[in-house]
Amino acid sequence: MKDFAAQDENFELRVRESFSRQNLMKTIGANLTKVLPGEVEISLGFRDDLTQQHGFIHAGIVATLADTACGYAAFSLMAADAAVLTVEYKINLLSPAVGESVIAHGKVTKPGRTLTVCSGDVFAVKGGDKKMVATMIATMMSIRDREGLAG
Repeated sequence: MKDFAAQDENFELRVRESFSRQNLMKTIGANLTKVLPGEVEISLGFRDDLTQQHGFIHAGIVATLADTACGYAAFSLMAADAAVLTVEYKINLLSPAVGESVIAHGKVTKPGRTLTVCSGDVFAVKGGDKKMVATMIATMMSIRDREGLAG
């Protein structure tokens, strides 16, 4: 993986503060577990209320975790006055998300001034083993000078 340099020396604090304002992440109980320049990890413990009819973590939750990890990976490289929004993503669901927890790992593939391409992988953790359950490619947009949008 390529090492990227953050534009803002306080990128980790900015990412963590922004994440803490995500009500959906609070609602599902997700935690930001790693923040590096261009790389973010989010973990979520298994909860029955987040499953679909077969007892797997719902695909919408899996996609949400991957999207959020990709967004914050991109955000970690953006200027201090930028906000981030998802432009598009494509996700492949590879296997049912079952286990004690799931971990989403987002990383920047190609940073840009306006658009940043990221990849995200989601793993189910069961008995200490990690199994990839989804993979995503996403495009994130750096938004500046737009009223109502801030980090």
